[in-house]
Amino acid sequence: MKLILKDLSRGSALNFKLMRIKVLVLCITLFAGLGSQAQEKKWTLRECVEYALENNITIKQSELDVEATSIDRLEAIGNFLPTLNADASNFWSSGLSTDPITNENRTQTFRSSRYGVTVGVTIFSGLRNIKRFQRAKLNKLLSQYNLGKSKDDIALFIANSYLQVLLNKESLKVIEKQHEITLEQLQRTKDLVDAGVLPQGDLLEIEATSADELTRIVQAENAVQIALVSLAQTLLIKDYASFDIAEQEYLVPGSEMMDKPIDQVIAKARESRYEVQIAEQNKLIAEKDLEIARGAYYPTLNGSFGYDTRESGAKGFGRVLDETNPVLTQTIGFVEGTNQNVLNQSPNLLLVEQNPSSYFKQLYTNDGLRYGLSITVPIFNGFSARNAVKRNKVNVKRTEFQLEQAELDLDSNVYQAYLDAKGAAEAYEAAQVSVKAQERAYEYAKDRYDVGLTNAFDFSQSKFRLENAQSQEVQNKFDYIFKLKVLELYFGIKIADIKL
Repeated sequence: MKLILKDLSRGSALNFKLMRIKVLVLCITLFAGLGSQAQEKKWTLRECVEYALENNITIKQSELDVEATSIDRLEAIGNFLPTLNADASNFWSSGLSTDPITNENRTQTFRSSRYGVTVGVTIFSGLRNIKRFQRAKLNKLLSQYNLGKSKDDIALFIANSYLQVLLNKESLKVIEKQHEITLEQLQRTKDLVDAGVLPQGDLLEIEATSADELTRIVQAENAVQIALVSLAQTLLIKDYASFDIAEQEYLVPGSEMMDKPIDQVIAKARESRYEVQIAEQNKLIAEKDLEIARGAYYPTLNGSFGYDTRESGAKGFGRVLDETNPVLTQTIGFVEGTNQNVLNQSPNLLLVEQNPSSYFKQLYTNDGLRYGLSITVPIFNGFSARNAVKRNKVNVKRTEFQLEQAELDLDSNVYQAYLDAKGAAEAYEAAQVSVKAQERAYEYAKDRYDVGLTNAFDFSQSKFRLENAQSQEVQNKFDYIFKLKVLELYFGIKIADIKL
């Protein structure tokens, strides 16, 4: 019976251990699967753009600039509000000094203190506070335009880097596909050489072509990895090894944008592009700075109100009645005719030293108010105000030229983008025609090579021309897609709304 119980207990313990091992293996498998899924994440273009807009350092700096302009706006609002300041002082005097309460000069050591509250307000300063507030609002709008431009620039750069990865991957696929055909042709040529149908030189030519394609495959793979690392660095992603993009078919967009008149595209760009808006905002800010500088020509009127009180620990002097001789009798004259003295009696007061009043009683007794207006009239300040006005006039002219140049540059860039997109579309169509022609030439050369009517060198050249045409088609395709997206940006379509 004991043996049976021991065997049962050993069996249950073994089953428990097996159950723990199974659970452990299941957990490891589950976490390994989750880890592999995390490493196998494929980034889409929209995910790359959104990630860059959230983490790019340049954009973060632009966001800080927007935050700083909000602080400037609050500071401009504060210029309209009165200032409130409190002050307090406590000091000791020794030797001959003046009592701040009685204004008596005495040689003694005492302590005194003073407390006050002052309110000041600028009533008029040439409207400069109003102009500064208006400038702060303009500056905040300028920072928002700069932030929008930074986002557009980063998004466009990310799109270009993303399309470069796609281009390199498609080029690699073209070479790999051609290499598969070469391997099939190599095996067929080897069989024909072994059968004595083709000379040995044809086999060597095909083998050389295969080796050259392997070299170009390695170069294409390196180009893909370099493009991926460049994109990851732009996104501030440090895990270069596992970073990859989603492979999907990117269709060539329609030509609706190309059908629009160039004047319409330029007019739309002037309304929506940040380059012109930034230049316009800089001009408005320069004009506002000129108005602020002119405000220095006017007087400045300030108002103030203050409350003060003080106390002193110095001993003072007072008069008390002499208890031993409380009445003082003095002769102040005489009666004419009788010569009788005229007497005057007054309290006999003695001058004695007294202790100071209590702290709070002195503060209550010795308080006072002060208020008034002050005006400052600028008469001559070394031409500083006049020079400031002249300097700001020059800056206004400069910003006017910058605005004009920004408009010219925008027109030129839009026109250039329009011509680039148009040229890229024509180049892509030509590349498609070339691929079809090279495919037919390749099929013709292949049929002739299979029946021995052409040699391996001529066949390899035909195959090489087809591969070049296919690579050029891929390059022209993504070049056209990117240049069309640039044109859409100039037309006012935001990055988030552009579809690839």
